[in-house]
Amino acid sequence: MKLKSFVMFALLALLALPTLAMAKADLVIAVDAPPKSMNPHSYNSDANLSYMSNFFDGLLQRNPLDGKLIPALATEWERLDGLTWKFKLRKGVKYHNGNAFDAQDVKYTFERMKEPKFSKFVNIANAIASIETPDDYTIIFKTVKPVPWFAETMHQNFIVDKESTMTRDSGDYNTRAIGTGAYKFVEWVKGSYIKMEANPDYWEGAPDFKTVELKPITEGATRFAAIAARQVDILSGVPVPMIDRIKKNPAIEIVSRPARRCIYMALGNKKGTPYADIRVRKALAMAINEDEIIKTIMRGQATPAAQIPDIATIGYDASLTRLPYDPEGAKALLTEAGYENGFDITIAGPNDRYINDRQICEAVAKYFAKIGLNVTLDVKPKSIFFEEISVYKHPFHLIGWFDGSYDFGRSAQMLLHTVDESKGMGTYNGGMYSNPALDAKLIASASILDRAEREVALQSVNKTSVEDVAWIPLHYQQDVYAILKASNVKFTPRPDRWIVAKEIKK
Repeated sequence: MKLKSFVMFALLALLALPTLAMAKADLVIAVDAPPKSMNPHSYNSDANLSYMSNFFDGLLQRNPLDGKLIPALATEWERLDGLTWKFKLRKGVKYHNGNAFDAQDVKYTFERMKEPKFSKFVNIANAIASIETPDDYTIIFKTVKPVPWFAETMHQNFIVDKESTMTRDSGDYNTRAIGTGAYKFVEWVKGSYIKMEANPDYWEGAPDFKTVELKPITEGATRFAAIAARQVDILSGVPVPMIDRIKKNPAIEIVSRPARRCIYMALGNKKGTPYADIRVRKALAMAINEDEIIKTIMRGQATPAAQIPDIATIGYDASLTRLPYDPEGAKALLTEAGYENGFDITIAGPNDRYINDRQICEAVAKYFAKIGLNVTLDVKPKSIFFEEISVYKHPFHLIGWFDGSYDFGRSAQMLLHTVDESKGMGTYNGGMYSNPALDAKLIASASILDRAEREVALQSVNKTSVEDVAWIPLHYQQDVYAILKASNVKFTPRPDRWIVAKEIKK
């Protein structure tokens, strides 16, 4: 969309914005994705976890600056042996309904997480063989096998209140959050806003802002209009076409940081399909002009990716390189593979989840058409797209990923391992890629506890995935935020892109 048209659309969107009530929240934040549920285990997506981080706590949390693990509901933790983890719990913590927090809540939470109808965290829950509670403030986990990244996930396994969870119906539980977090749930009007108020008895101390409103606005122009009209204090997901314009606005400050999320094309290798031939997979990768995507679609706000894990993740390999952009070479590979006349391919993806996701899909479709493929584009709202991915509908699609545990082994179990729902493997392997040799490497790496040895093993898994073209990495996003200067807020973006209101200061 040309800039002039975009600005005009933004102005029209501004007129469509609802007028805020007289009692404006102390802090209003516009975000680019709505919550799916108030059940903290219902979706393992950073968008939903971001909301949940305000209402709930994990046993641990991550430092907002460097992502390192620090205490939360647990004050101490240690690995007793290869299978055993011990956590000492914080005393005196209360849930928002007044119930006291103790070890029984932790035990109940992880046992409930094993149930697929309640949880998308079955992978970590099923890794637990037993849970012991020697006293009210000690919890001991024994895992089925060594899980090197066990503690690394404890910032996003949010703890729920056993008593109220057991007595509430699913409708109430999925729409009204009751946790121990820095903010209490007030109201959720789907498609409009989520209101919350400070928890004055929070164990870290009451947060700076008494009332906070999160406004999910999926359309970029409308988000821009919201901050331009001073209706919001912070804007997450600044529309890329508007960055230069916003920088010129003296009332608004731009804050950015390199993102951990990689945007990539997922694909399978099912027998009987063109993707089963590695020459075809290489041809698809070589047909995509990623430099052009970054320059024209991302406006320079991205970095080319040769792999899925980012530099902060165990398993990242700096030696890996992208296949070159070479459309003629791609055509030659297709001919060699017996597809000199091309084949039908559908490119699926969301149109409201990642920065310019629809435009990226359109660009990939254009590149594939140039090498002789018959392309169908199937982009749709993420609410529909992700449901289709969960039932493996799309063998070729655009998606994004970063690992909250900073461990590629956990990512690969969900994204690369052959789909095995009974074991919680391949949970997000939407293209149904399968490589027994890679599976074996991945399983072998799962029991390695030494960090240096584990790094080498996961780099091998990573290298295999790249050499076998298990996916086509595109780029790492740049996270860009806008802050209304008159609001006088002190905001530092997190590595995981969560909006954690307690970390925002006056």
